[in-house]
Amino acid sequence: MAESPIQTGILSYGMSGRVFHAPFIEVNEHFLLSAIVERSKNEAQLKYPHVTRYTSVDDLLADESIELVIVNTPNDTHVDFAKKALLAGKHVLIEKPFAPTVEEANELFELGAKVGKQVMAYHNRRFDSDFISLKKVLESGEIGEPIELHLRFDRYKMDVGPKVFKETKRPASGILYDLGSHLLDQTISLFGKPYSVTKIKSTHRPQSKVDDYACLILNYKKGLNVFITTSLLVADPQASFVLHATKGSFIKNRTDVQERQLLLDITPDNAIYGVEDAGSSGLLTIVHKPGESEQLPISSDKGNYMQVFEEVYETIRNRKPYYVQPEQIITQLEILSDPKK
Repeated sequence: MAESPIQTGILSYGMSGRVFHAPFIEVNEHFLLSAIVERSKNEAQLKYPHVTRYTSVDDLLADESIELVIVNTPNDTHVDFAKKALLAGKHVLIEKPFAPTVEEANELFELGAKVGKQVMAYHNRRFDSDFISLKKVLESGEIGEPIELHLRFDRYKMDVGPKVFKETKRPASGILYDLGSHLLDQTISLFGKPYSVTKIKSTHRPQSKVDDYACLILNYKKGLNVFITTSLLVADPQASFVLHATKGSFIKNRTDVQERQLLLDITPDNAIYGVEDAGSSGLLTIVHKPGESEQLPISSDKGNYMQVFEEVYETIRNRKPYYVQPEQIITQLEILSDPKK
């Protein structure tokens, strides 16, 4: 007998719910988009007429038919809402940043184990086409032992944004938690926990109250150094992945198209979804011997955020270990969070 679809509720229909969650739940046969919280608007029900609209998180959590709750509310509410959902008997999928601190993350994992529900982190950027290219180059072994890797997330936004939870001093605010968490998760997924970390944060925009520039330098015992940089004041974005290794180099721009397509209402079941634009290949340079090298364009596989939801299904229904491991989240938060004063 086939398993029934996982009835799913989304706690917010802002950009995250509208772009990164609802379209995937809607077209995936393993899920049923059951309910969405919208306090004042009714945009979700206009888009998805079959969905129940709740005006409060508590009302959605009281719906006994819902099995999975996506916690995609402001960063500093993730922990409280995830706890409430777990205590209401729901599995939870939590947007980044998973929690402000290691202690709070451990509380969630412990509570999930206690009530017998899955606690999962939503890290979709492991399924960006450009990152998949980098991973394939590393796994091929052609480039030798990695020595230096640069990962960047560059934007230019001089004005302070309207999202209060991102732009005011509160737990898990600032660019390091917002964009840096993506790059840090990618790095940890490749290389694990670093031996040492140097962290730099600064603020440059007028009126800004949070860090809008951040750099992490991660040192690994085998000699690899990883440089993670994210900034809101880069007018000329640089290559997002620059890898140097003992046998060559690989350079790749940020070319994943999924977010752009989703904003244009191109759904994940469309044949063109996730396919990079022509001319977006990365460049692999291999040194065969001193003075003799070869440059090869490396085309990307399709980006595939749907894989997140396939992994969620396998974890809930078949008890498969989730692809973002608890220890990876703990390592991430050890780096992101500042020591208590």
